[in-house]
Amino acid sequence: MTHIPAITGTGVFTPEQVITNAELVTAFNAYAERYNAEHADEIAAGTLEAKAPSSEEFIVKASGIEQRYVIDKSGILDPTRMYPALRQRSDDEPSLMAEMALDAAQKALAMAGRKGEEIDLVICAASNMERAYPAMAVEIQSLIGAGGFAFDMNVACSSATFGIQAAADMVRAGSAHRALVVNPEICSGHLEWRDRDCHFIFGDVATATVIEPADEAKGGYFEIRSTRCATEFSNNIRNNNGFLRRSRPDGVADRRDMQFMQNGRKVFKEVVPMVSQHIMSHLADEHVEADQLKRLWLHQANKSMNDFIGRKVLGREPAPGEQPNILQDYANTSSAGSIIAFAKNSEDFTEGDLGLICSFGAGYSVGSVLLERHG
Repeated sequence: MTHIPAITGTGVFTPEQVITNAELVTAFNAYAERYNAEHADEIAAGTLEAKAPSSEEFIVKASGIEQRYVIDKSGILDPTRMYPALRQRSDDEPSLMAEMALDAAQKALAMAGRKGEEIDLVICAASNMERAYPAMAVEIQSLIGAGGFAFDMNVACSSATFGIQAAADMVRAGSAHRALVVNPEICSGHLEWRDRDCHFIFGDVATATVIEPADEAKGGYFEIRSTRCATEFSNNIRNNNGFLRRSRPDGVADRRDMQFMQNGRKVFKEVVPMVSQHIMSHLADEHVEADQLKRLWLHQANKSMNDFIGRKVLGREPAPGEQPNILQDYANTSSAGSIIAFAKNSEDFTEGDLGLICSFGAGYSVGSVLLERHG
Protein backbone atom coordinates (compact mmCIF):
# COMPACT_ATOMS: atom_id res chain seq x y z
CA MET A 1 0.00 0.00 0.00
CA THR A 2 1.31 3.42 -0.95
CA HIS A 3 0.83 6.20 1.60
CA ILE A 4 0.52 9.91 0.85
CA PRO A 5 3.02 11.65 3.18
CA ALA A 6 2.02 14.78 5.04
CA ILE A 7 3.49 17.27 7.48
CA THR A 8 1.25 17.20 10.55
CA GLY A 9 3.35 19.09 13.08
CA THR A 10 6.24 21.53 13.39
CA GLY A 11 8.21 22.85 16.33
CA VAL A 12 10.80 25.56 16.90
CA PHE A 13 13.26 25.82 19.79
CA THR A 14 14.51 29.38 20.24
CA PRO A 15 17.39 30.08 22.67
CA GLU A 16 16.78 32.64 25.41
CA GLN A 17 19.83 34.78 24.70
CA VAL A 18 19.82 37.46 22.01
CA ILE A 19 22.71 39.39 20.46
CA THR A 20 21.69 42.64 18.78
CA ASN A 21 23.69 44.16 15.96
CA ALA A 22 24.73 46.96 18.30
CA GLU A 23 26.15 44.50 20.84
CA LEU A 24 27.90 42.53 18.14
CA VAL A 25 29.48 45.61 16.55
CA THR A 26 30.73 46.85 19.92
CA ALA A 27 32.43 43.51 20.63
CA PHE A 28 33.89 43.15 17.14
CA ASN A 29 35.26 46.66 17.03
CA ALA A 30 36.88 46.20 20.45
CA TYR A 31 38.51 43.03 19.13
CA ALA A 32 39.65 44.82 15.94
CA GLU A 33 41.17 47.69 17.90
CA ARG A 34 42.97 45.23 20.15
CA TYR A 35 44.25 43.26 17.15
CA ASN A 36 45.45 46.36 15.33
CA ALA A 37 47.29 47.60 18.43
CA GLU A 38 48.98 44.25 18.98
CA HIS A 39 50.12 44.11 15.35
CA ALA A 40 50.84 47.80 14.82
CA ASP A 41 54.40 47.20 13.58
CA GLU A 42 53.40 44.64 10.94
CA ILE A 43 50.49 46.82 9.82
CA ALA A 44 52.78 49.86 9.52
CA ALA A 45 55.30 47.80 7.54
CA GLY A 46 52.59 46.63 5.16
CA THR A 47 53.08 42.94 5.94
CA LEU A 48 49.72 42.61 7.69
CA GLU A 49 46.33 44.13 6.90
CA ALA A 50 44.56 46.07 9.63
CA LYS A 51 41.14 44.91 10.78
CA ALA A 52 38.43 47.28 9.55
CA PRO A 53 35.60 48.15 11.94
CA SER A 54 32.08 46.84 11.50
CA SER A 55 28.83 48.82 11.81
CA GLU A 56 25.12 48.24 12.24
CA GLU A 57 24.46 49.89 8.88
CA PHE A 58 26.91 47.54 7.14
CA ILE A 59 25.28 44.44 8.65
CA VAL A 60 21.71 45.40 7.76
CA LYS A 61 22.66 46.44 4.22
CA ALA A 62 24.66 43.26 3.63
CA SER A 63 22.13 40.83 5.04
CA GLY A 64 18.91 42.30 6.43
CA ILE A 65 19.79 40.80 9.83
CA GLU A 66 19.02 42.85 12.95
CA GLN A 67 19.67 40.32 15.74
CA ARG A 68 20.29 36.62 16.38
CA TYR A 69 19.50 34.06 19.10
CA VAL A 70 22.45 32.15 20.55
CA ILE A 71 23.08 29.50 23.19
CA ASP A 72 25.83 31.61 24.78
CA LYS A 73 26.44 35.31 24.18
CA SER A 74 29.06 35.96 26.85
CA GLY A 75 31.89 34.19 25.05
CA ILE A 76 30.92 35.62 21.67
CA LEU A 77 30.88 39.19 22.99
CA ASP A 78 34.18 38.84 24.85
CA PRO A 79 36.75 40.64 22.61
CA THR A 80 39.50 38.39 23.96
CA ARG A 81 37.58 35.22 23.06
CA MET A 82 34.96 35.75 20.30
CA TYR A 83 33.37 32.29 20.33
CA PRO A 84 30.72 30.62 22.52
CA ALA A 85 31.63 29.44 26.02
CA LEU A 86 29.79 26.12 26.03
CA ARG A 87 30.26 23.70 28.92
CA GLN A 88 31.74 20.34 27.99
CA ARG A 89 29.11 17.78 28.94
CA SER A 90 29.85 14.33 30.29
CA ASP A 91 28.97 11.26 28.25
CA ASP A 92 26.19 10.52 30.75
CA GLU A 93 24.37 13.79 30.01
CA PRO A 94 22.17 14.57 27.01
CA SER A 95 24.19 16.35 24.35
CA LEU A 96 23.41 20.00 23.66
CA MET A 97 22.18 19.32 20.13
CA ALA A 98 19.90 16.53 21.33
CA GLU A 99 18.54 18.74 24.11
CA MET A 100 17.69 21.49 21.60
CA ALA A 101 16.16 18.98 19.20
CA LEU A 102 14.08 17.43 22.00
CA ASP A 103 12.41 20.78 22.73
CA ALA A 104 11.50 21.31 19.07
CA ALA A 105 10.45 17.67 18.70
CA GLN A 106 8.08 17.79 21.65
CA LYS A 107 6.38 20.86 20.17
CA ALA A 108 6.04 19.20 16.77
CA LEU A 109 4.66 16.00 18.30
CA ALA A 110 2.15 17.97 20.36
CA MET A 111 0.92 19.78 17.24
CA ALA A 112 0.54 16.45 15.44
CA GLY A 113 -1.20 14.88 18.46
CA ARG A 114 1.45 12.16 18.63
CA LYS A 115 3.74 10.66 21.26
CA GLY A 116 7.39 9.84 20.83
CA GLU A 117 6.77 6.08 20.86
CA GLU A 118 4.62 6.46 17.74
CA ILE A 119 7.67 7.58 15.74
CA ASP A 120 9.67 4.88 13.96
CA LEU A 121 12.12 7.07 12.02
CA VAL A 122 14.23 9.95 13.29
CA ILE A 123 16.47 11.94 10.96
CA CYS A 124 18.81 14.54 12.44
CA ALA A 125 19.56 16.79 9.48
CA ALA A 126 21.94 19.66 10.24
CA SER A 127 25.06 21.48 9.05
CA ASN A 128 27.41 20.52 11.86
CA MET A 129 27.10 17.56 14.19
CA GLU A 130 28.23 17.76 17.80
CA ARG A 131 30.18 14.52 17.40
CA ALA A 132 31.06 11.95 14.77
CA TYR A 133 29.26 9.04 16.47
CA PRO A 134 27.05 7.69 17.87
CA ALA A 135 24.62 9.45 15.59
CA MET A 136 22.84 12.45 17.08
CA ALA A 137 19.59 11.07 15.67
CA VAL A 138 19.91 7.85 17.68
CA GLU A 139 20.30 9.86 20.89
CA ILE A 140 17.24 11.94 20.00
CA GLN A 141 15.36 8.74 19.17
CA SER A 142 16.16 7.48 22.68
CA LEU A 143 15.17 10.75 24.38
CA ILE A 144 11.70 10.79 22.81
CA GLY A 145 11.19 7.05 23.26
CA ALA A 146 10.84 6.31 19.56
CA GLY A 147 11.23 2.89 17.97
CA GLY A 148 12.46 1.94 14.54
CA PHE A 149 15.70 3.52 13.39
CA ALA A 150 17.50 6.84 13.19
CA PHE A 151 20.37 8.42 11.28
CA ASP A 152 22.18 11.71 10.72
CA MET A 153 22.51 13.54 7.44
CA ASN A 154 24.35 16.70 6.43
CA VAL A 155 23.66 18.69 3.29
CA ALA A 156 24.53 21.99 4.99
CA CYS A 157 21.75 24.58 4.68
CA SER A 158 19.61 22.19 2.60
CA SER A 159 19.65 19.46 5.24
CA ALA A 160 16.03 20.01 6.32
CA THR A 161 14.49 19.73 2.86
CA PHE A 162 16.68 16.76 1.99
CA GLY A 163 15.63 15.16 5.28
CA ILE A 164 11.96 15.80 4.51
CA GLN A 165 12.38 14.19 1.10
CA ALA A 166 14.04 11.13 2.62
CA ALA A 167 11.34 10.80 5.29
CA ALA A 168 8.49 11.38 2.82
CA ASP A 169 9.90 8.77 0.44
CA MET A 170 10.15 6.21 3.24
CA VAL A 171 6.63 6.91 4.50
CA ARG A 172 5.35 6.66 0.94
CA ALA A 173 7.16 3.36 0.38
CA GLY A 174 6.26 1.91 3.78
CA SER A 175 9.82 1.43 5.05
CA ALA A 176 8.89 3.86 7.85
CA HIS A 177 5.43 4.75 9.05
CA ARG A 178 5.83 7.96 11.01
CA ALA A 179 8.93 10.16 10.90
CA LEU A 180 10.47 13.01 12.81
CA VAL A 181 12.99 15.26 11.03
CA VAL A 182 14.95 17.47 13.43
CA ASN A 183 17.33 20.32 12.59
CA PRO A 184 19.35 21.44 15.63
CA GLU A 185 21.75 24.15 14.49
CA ILE A 186 24.44 25.53 16.81
CA CYS A 187 25.71 27.83 14.07
CA SER A 188 27.50 30.05 16.58
CA GLY A 189 29.99 27.23 17.14
CA HIS A 190 31.29 27.16 13.57
CA LEU A 191 31.10 30.87 12.74
CA GLU A 192 34.31 32.94 12.74
CA TRP A 193 33.12 35.87 14.82
CA ARG A 194 36.44 37.67 14.21
CA ASP A 195 35.86 38.00 10.46
CA ARG A 196 34.10 41.26 9.55
CA ASP A 197 32.68 39.80 6.33
CA CYS A 198 30.71 37.11 8.12
CA HIS A 199 30.68 37.83 11.87
CA PHE A 200 26.99 38.77 11.78
CA ILE A 201 25.56 35.93 9.70
CA PHE A 202 24.49 33.08 11.99
CA GLY A 203 22.28 32.31 14.97
CA ASP A 204 21.30 29.18 16.92
CA VAL A 205 17.95 27.35 16.81
CA ALA A 206 16.35 23.93 16.35
CA THR A 207 13.33 22.90 14.31
CA ALA A 208 11.36 19.68 13.99
CA THR A 209 8.82 18.27 11.54
CA VAL A 210 6.48 15.28 11.91
CA ILE A 211 5.76 13.40 8.69
CA GLU A 212 3.13 10.64 8.53
CA PRO A 213 0.43 9.22 6.23
CA ALA A 214 -2.11 11.91 5.37
CA ASP A 215 -5.06 9.59 6.07
CA GLU A 216 -3.88 9.20 9.67
CA ALA A 217 -3.53 12.90 10.46
CA LYS A 218 -5.39 13.94 13.60
CA GLY A 219 -6.04 17.44 12.37
CA GLY A 220 -5.20 19.76 9.52
CA TYR A 221 -2.11 18.85 7.54
CA PHE A 222 0.11 19.76 4.62
CA GLU A 223 0.20 17.04 1.97
CA ILE A 224 3.70 16.63 0.55
CA ARG A 225 2.76 16.67 -3.12
CA SER A 226 6.31 16.34 -4.35
CA THR A 227 9.94 17.00 -3.50
CA ARG A 228 13.03 17.75 -5.52
CA CYS A 229 16.71 17.90 -4.56
CA ALA A 230 19.83 18.83 -6.52
CA THR A 231 23.54 19.27 -5.79
CA GLU A 232 26.50 20.72 -7.63
CA PHE A 233 29.98 20.74 -6.10
CA SER A 234 31.50 24.07 -5.14
CA ASN A 235 34.11 25.25 -2.63
CA ASN A 236 32.60 28.72 -2.38
CA ILE A 237 30.88 27.86 0.90
CA ARG A 238 32.83 25.51 3.10
CA ASN A 239 34.02 24.45 6.53
CA ASN A 240 37.18 22.33 6.52
CA ASN A 241 36.99 21.27 10.16
CA GLY A 242 37.29 17.52 10.66
CA PHE A 243 39.30 14.78 12.27
CA LEU A 244 41.81 14.69 9.41
CA ARG A 245 42.52 18.43 9.51
CA ARG A 246 43.10 19.50 13.08
CA SER A 247 45.98 21.89 12.49
CA ARG A 248 48.44 23.29 10.01
CA PRO A 249 51.59 21.29 9.30
CA ASP A 250 53.46 23.48 11.80
CA GLY A 251 51.04 22.42 14.52
CA VAL A 252 49.18 25.72 14.81
CA ALA A 253 45.52 24.93 15.51
CA ASP A 254 44.04 28.33 14.70
CA ARG A 255 43.22 27.68 11.04
CA ARG A 256 40.81 30.15 9.53
CA ASP A 257 39.41 27.61 7.08
CA MET A 258 38.27 25.34 9.92
CA GLN A 259 35.30 27.65 10.47
CA PHE A 260 32.59 28.89 8.11
CA MET A 261 33.99 30.49 4.97
CA GLN A 262 32.35 31.74 1.82
CA ASN A 263 33.01 33.76 -1.30
CA GLY A 264 29.84 35.80 -1.00
CA ARG A 265 29.85 37.41 -4.43
CA LYS A 266 30.34 34.13 -6.25
CA VAL A 267 27.72 32.45 -4.10
CA PHE A 268 25.14 35.11 -4.93
CA LYS A 269 25.96 35.03 -8.63
CA GLU A 270 25.85 31.23 -8.90
CA VAL A 271 23.25 30.14 -6.34
CA VAL A 272 20.44 32.61 -7.08
CA PRO A 273 19.89 31.49 -10.71
CA MET A 274 20.37 27.84 -9.70
CA VAL A 275 17.66 28.09 -7.04
CA SER A 276 15.27 30.12 -9.20
CA GLN A 277 15.52 27.63 -12.06
CA HIS A 278 15.18 24.69 -9.65
CA ILE A 279 11.91 26.05 -8.25
CA MET A 280 10.47 26.94 -11.66
CA SER A 281 11.33 23.50 -13.07
CA HIS A 282 9.82 21.79 -10.04
CA LEU A 283 6.59 23.72 -10.42
CA ALA A 284 6.45 23.12 -14.18
CA ASP A 285 6.85 19.37 -13.72
CA GLU A 286 3.95 19.44 -11.25
CA HIS A 287 1.83 21.59 -13.61
CA VAL A 288 1.65 24.35 -11.02
CA GLU A 289 1.84 28.01 -12.00
CA ALA A 290 3.88 30.29 -9.74
CA ASP A 291 0.80 32.46 -9.11
CA GLN A 292 -0.98 29.41 -7.67
CA LEU A 293 1.45 29.46 -4.74
CA LYS A 294 0.13 31.25 -1.69
CA ARG A 295 3.60 31.38 -0.17
CA LEU A 296 7.30 30.72 -0.69
CA TRP A 297 9.16 29.68 2.46
CA LEU A 298 12.77 30.24 1.45
CA HIS A 299 16.06 29.52 3.17
CA GLN A 300 16.93 32.47 5.40
CA ALA A 301 20.47 33.45 4.43
CA ASN A 302 20.30 36.89 2.91
CA LYS A 303 17.37 39.22 2.23
CA SER A 304 18.69 40.34 -1.15
CA MET A 305 19.00 36.73 -2.33
CA ASN A 306 15.46 35.92 -1.24
CA ASP A 307 14.05 39.06 -2.82
CA PHE A 308 15.76 38.24 -6.11
CA ILE A 309 14.55 34.62 -6.08
CA GLY A 310 11.01 35.69 -5.25
CA ARG A 311 10.93 38.16 -8.16
CA LYS A 312 12.39 35.62 -10.57
CA VAL A 313 10.00 32.82 -9.63
CA LEU A 314 6.84 34.94 -9.47
CA GLY A 315 7.78 37.23 -12.36
CA ARG A 316 6.93 40.24 -10.24
CA GLU A 317 7.58 41.81 -6.87
CA PRO A 318 6.29 39.44 -4.13
CA ALA A 319 3.25 40.81 -2.32
CA PRO A 320 3.47 41.26 1.47
CA GLY A 321 3.33 37.84 3.09
CA GLU A 322 4.05 35.86 -0.08
CA GLN A 323 7.71 35.37 0.79
CA PRO A 324 8.16 35.90 4.55
CA ASN A 325 11.57 36.61 6.03
CA ILE A 326 12.50 35.74 9.60
CA LEU A 327 16.24 36.35 9.33
CA GLN A 328 15.92 39.89 10.69
CA ASP A 329 15.13 38.24 14.05
CA TYR A 330 16.88 34.85 13.81
CA ALA A 331 19.71 35.59 11.33
CA ASN A 332 20.86 32.66 9.18
CA THR A 333 20.08 29.44 11.03
CA SER A 334 21.30 27.16 8.26
CA SER A 335 18.97 24.21 7.59
CA ALA A 336 16.40 25.41 10.13
CA GLY A 337 15.67 28.76 8.46
CA SER A 338 13.10 27.67 5.88
CA ILE A 339 11.34 25.54 8.50
CA ILE A 340 11.10 28.48 10.91
CA ALA A 341 9.59 30.55 8.09
CA PHE A 342 7.11 27.74 7.38
CA ALA A 343 6.22 27.10 11.02
CA LYS A 344 5.60 30.77 11.77
CA ASN A 345 3.83 31.66 8.52
CA SER A 346 1.42 28.86 7.61
CA GLU A 347 -1.51 29.12 10.03
CA ASP A 348 -3.60 31.13 7.57
CA PHE A 349 -3.63 28.35 4.94
CA THR A 350 -7.00 26.85 4.07
CA GLU A 351 -8.14 23.82 2.07
CA GLY A 352 -6.26 23.50 -1.22
CA ASP A 353 -3.78 26.32 -0.67
CA LEU A 354 -0.33 25.62 -2.13
CA GLY A 355 3.07 26.62 -0.79
CA LEU A 356 6.67 25.68 -1.40
CA ILE A 357 9.57 25.27 1.05
CA CYS A 358 12.99 25.78 -0.53
CA SER A 359 16.43 25.67 1.02
CA PHE A 360 19.83 26.15 -0.57
CA GLY A 361 23.45 26.46 0.42
CA ALA A 362 26.83 24.77 0.52
CA GLY A 363 27.35 21.94 -1.87
CA TYR A 364 25.94 23.68 -3.78
CA SER A 365 22.65 22.16 -2.75
CA VAL A 366 19.00 23.04 -3.23
CA GLY A 367 15.89 21.23 -2.03
CA SER A 368 12.22 22.08 -2.54
CA VAL A 369 9.02 20.67 -1.05
CA LEU A 370 5.64 21.40 -2.65
CA LEU A 371 2.83 21.39 -0.08
CA GLU A 372 -0.97 21.46 -0.25
CA ARG A 373 -3.10 22.27 2.77
CA HIS A 374 -5.96 20.01 3.84
CA GLY A 375 -8.29 20.08 6.81
